[in-house]
Amino acid sequence: MRLDDMKPPPGPNPMHNLRFWLNLPNFIKLYWRLFNDKRVWLLPKLLLVAGLLYWIMPLDLIPWVPQIAWIDDTIVLAIALYSFIKLCPRRIVQEHVELIAQGG
Repeated sequence: MRLDDMKPPPGPNPMHNLRFWLNLPNFIKLYWRLFNDKRVWLLPKLLLVAGLLYWIMPLDLIPWVPQIAWIDDTIVLAIALYSFIKLCPRRIVQEHVELIAQGG
């Protein structure tokens, strides 16, 4: 056994968080472009709008614990964002990702 083996495992990599925040404008651009693309079906768009509306509305799934009521809003929004990308045709998502990466 070495002294290095006794060190605690490294925590989350702060570079992952930095990379997310640096790419946030690209994520927003991707969602906007997909939402406005006529080749994307109506269902993913409705799901995204519903998730965003739930996030800004004062309704809560956990109303009896007001201190953590924002958690359900965040979870619903995350599910809506994830589902929107998953329900969009993969080739259209890839096309927009490539255009954004090229500066478009």
